Amino acid sequence: MTANERNEVRGMLRRKAYQKLLDWKNDRNHKALCIFGARQIGKTTLIRKFGKENYKYFVEINFVSDANASDIFSGDLDIGTIFTNLTAYTRQPMEPGQTLVFFDEVQECPNARTAIKFLVEDGRFDYIESGSLLGTKYKTVKSLPVGFEEIYRMYPMDFEEFLWANGVQDTTVQYLKTCMSTRMKVLQTVHETMLKLFYSYIVVGGMPNVVQTYVDTHDIGKVIEAQTALLGLYRQDISQYAERNERVKIQAIFDAIPSQLNDKNRRFLVNSLAPTARLARYEDSFQWLSDAGVALPCYNVTEPQTPLKLNEKHSLFKLFMNDVGLLCAACMENVQFALLKGDLDVNLGSILENIVAQQLKANGYDLFYFDAKKYGEVDFVVSGGIHTRLVEVKSGNDYKKHNALDKIRRVKEWTFRDSIVLCKGNLEEENDVLYLPWYMMIFVCPDTPPQGLIYDVDLSALDGI
Repeated sequence: MTANERNEVRGMLRRKAYQKLLDWKNDRNHKALCIFGARQIGKTTLIRKFGKENYKYFVEINFVSDANASDIFSGDLDIGTIFTNLTAYTRQPMEPGQTLVFFDEVQECPNARTAIKFLVEDGRFDYIESGSLLGTKYKTVKSLPVGFEEIYRMYPMDFEEFLWANGVQDTTVQYLKTCMSTRMKVLQTVHETMLKLFYSYIVVGGMPNVVQTYVDTHDIGKVIEAQTALLGLYRQDISQYAERNERVKIQAIFDAIPSQLNDKNRRFLVNSLAPTARLARYEDSFQWLSDAGVALPCYNVTEPQTPLKLNEKHSLFKLFMNDVGLLCAACMENVQFALLKGDLDVNLGSILENIVAQQLKANGYDLFYFDAKKYGEVDFVVSGGIHTRLVEVKSGNDYKKHNALDKIRRVKEWTFRDSIVLCKGNLEEENDVLYLPWYMMIFVCPDTPPQGLIYDVDLSALDGI
């Protein structure tokens, strides 16, 4: 590692994904770990920190910065050849059981991904793969290592991670969590401080480099400058990595996200891209942005009941940015100052929905919404168990007015785990609706699945038959 890389590791922002890596390492039967995620969300920095702190030896191979690295996997992919090439290329000590091998930007070397099967079967070393455009390049891999690779999707920093970066203690977060579980109002001074932090997160977002810029300088001008550079990087990726016949369409969709969200119903209208545009012609382009981690689709469902995936209407969807800070920067309307003051009259509805969408996604939910003429629209319908939960996002003072939510809750055939309204107000429960301040969205999570579920059928009744 270079001196800059070592400094990067020491000063890294705290991420929840670090615990995921620890859990993976401690699993005796772990496979290779493949980490997906958009560009610049902190994957490489996280893995470097983890590797240096938890292994005696850490070997990093980047297939973008070192064009010759792909030669390791040229020719026959038998384990002997691979190891000969690997050790000769890295010229680093590698001790069985004490070494982590990190393949960064692995999408640039499809053979490396194919070879993971043989490397895992060999069992001498641990392997982590990472890439920014893995989802868009899966077709180039001759043989995906199914059964030998665990996939983990990483996202920009969520609001809780943003709190950590800004010096908020775990005790404060635990206090808020206790308030939620006991349905107790948050102390007013704490509530007001958390709202201010939430406003800053709206503007800054969760891209690690941007967050670090904010923490170091609190200069919003520099924040916007860093965000603008990232937007340029995403546009560059589209030009460089997307199929030639798809580039124009992908770029048009990406540039249209802010205006489409700004529309009253937030739904993405394909015909707004061009008079003759049809979803069938643009479907692959939407999928490219989703696979790249740049955009988050949220599909309408025919009814707000599990299984939501089977009820989705693929032709009706909203398309959110992967990061709310980038969305604000892309709006180009200089709204940041107003947002920081808590001025929510700058059409915050779309921005709030985006921030909740990315938090729900980071929490582990798939994104859906419900909209029907008979009932109206509920912003999010999510499921992490057998029951769905309804989530409304309100920007104004009249957050207790939610006609669509009320109509849907009155349908006898439908059952819900709970109904949540995220708003500026303090925590309150009224008429079976839970009103949560926006910042408590970090606690809206799927049910934790049981660690071990043993189901044994007693066959004694069948004896003698």
